Amino acid sequence: MTPGGPARWVVLSSGLVLLALIVPVPPSAAGAPVRGLTEGLALSRVYELVYDADFAAADAELTRACGPAPDQACDVIGAAALWWRLYFDLDDRRGDQVFLSRITRVIERGEQWVAREPERAEAWFYLGAAYGSRVQFHAQRNEFLAAARDGKRIKVSLERALVLDPALYDANVGVGLYQYYADIAPAVLKLLRWLMNLPGGDKVQGLQRIVRTRDQGLLLRSEAAYQLHLIHLRYEHQPDRALALLDELHARYPHNPLLLLNIAQVHDVYRSDRPAALAAYRRLVDRARTGQLREPELAETWGHLGTAAQLDALAETDRALDELRIVVAARPRAPYGAIAQAQLDMGRALDRLGLRTEARAAYTAAQTSAPPDDPRHIRSRAREGLSRTPDQTTSEAFRLSIEGWRAFERGDLAAASPLLDRAVLLRPDDGVHRYRRGRLAAARQDRPRAIADFERAFRVRPSPPAPLVAASFLECGRLYEAQGDRTRAASLYGSASRVRGADPSTREAAQLALARVKQ
Repeated sequence: MTPGGPARWVVLSSGLVLLALIVPVPPSAAGAPVRGLTEGLALSRVYELVYDADFAAADAELTRACGPAPDQACDVIGAAALWWRLYFDLDDRRGDQVFLSRITRVIERGEQWVAREPERAEAWFYLGAAYGSRVQFHAQRNEFLAAARDGKRIKVSLERALVLDPALYDANVGVGLYQYYADIAPAVLKLLRWLMNLPGGDKVQGLQRIVRTRDQGLLLRSEAAYQLHLIHLRYEHQPDRALALLDELHARYPHNPLLLLNIAQVHDVYRSDRPAALAAYRRLVDRARTGQLREPELAETWGHLGTAAQLDALAETDRALDELRIVVAARPRAPYGAIAQAQLDMGRALDRLGLRTEARAAYTAAQTSAPPDDPRHIRSRAREGLSRTPDQTTSEAFRLSIEGWRAFERGDLAAASPLLDRAVLLRPDDGVHRYRRGRLAAARQDRPRAIADFERAFRVRPSPPAPLVAASFLECGRLYEAQGDRTRAASLYGSASRVRGADPSTREAAQLALARVKQ
């Protein structure tokens, strides 16, 4: 997750809390097992609405389903819906006690149900699911001992449900998560497991069980897919598979802004693809404004903060400031602390542009507007910004570079030239300034200077943003091709097409050019 950016608004659970004490459960009383989920189809419709973030409709549908459906099943699903409301804005702890009180009552009633009907599979299933919701809460709050105390019942409850009803595929996801995380746990947790005589894990079997729920479950198919995406992202190091799962979920639940946020985070953090991340964050803004997403205020704020973070990383800091000013002006109620985060990011952006007086004002505003509990440590980070004066030469070069680039975009080459020349003079090994002056030189038909700047842009270290590296290869290739050097041009086009995180249009243009020069 990107420091200071919207990716930090959502904290995803590692699942390691499932490595917990496992206590034995008495065998079922005499009698035939009671299989199946009562009113499972009706309850699955509630889960679909929860995953689509339509919480009001989910509550109404749950009311209609209950009565025919067991009270405990309705209680568990209602608590799960409440957990998702909290999950959307985890920094806001004002609903914690309400959730804890509710889920504790649900668990108590679940224990009573399995005591009354130990042969009923769904009783064990819903008990395990209730503990699972509370474990997720404790894990997000870093209350790992409390999570472990709850986790001791998850695996055994769900395994008991599967003994009674092997076709209860939804129970597999919880057991599978335990098996997976128990296998990949760090050595210190494996030692703890040995000391406590806990069952071992098997990541292969665990993944198979999670996939079984995803493919055959009635209630928890989407939950299994979401958990699989976390596993592929964090532990299997397969971000493309994780992204495919998120795309699948987003297609199924297009109104849930969290899924679109997660897609943006995968592109940014795990795939180093800022153009794709930027596009996803902009979709959050656009779809929130057009009513296509639930929780529109939350979604639009995520989108503006994320867009700003990507633009700043792409050296478009003036445009990043525009996004941050929108957040400050709107004063959104969610996500928690968003105004303070936007002001902190504004301070950093203004410092990058050499506007120290304005930056100090933004840092001070961030300190003032930070929430009392300050979960993101805005105040200390703002104090750090106030105490650290940026290098003036670097900031001046960056500001001139942006001003020159905007003049170039307007077609005012005469105004752009002295600004970009001065930026390069101040910081000759900055690839951003070199790329921009190379584009100006190419537009003015100054081929030698353009080639020199583009070649410097993709060779300097640290490298400029990946889209500019790829664009430098592409533009340089075009200049060599125009000179008749097809071999050098082909090499540069090939390099452009292989840059990770390049803009798709650049990569496509490079591939077409490479095919052309090889004919």
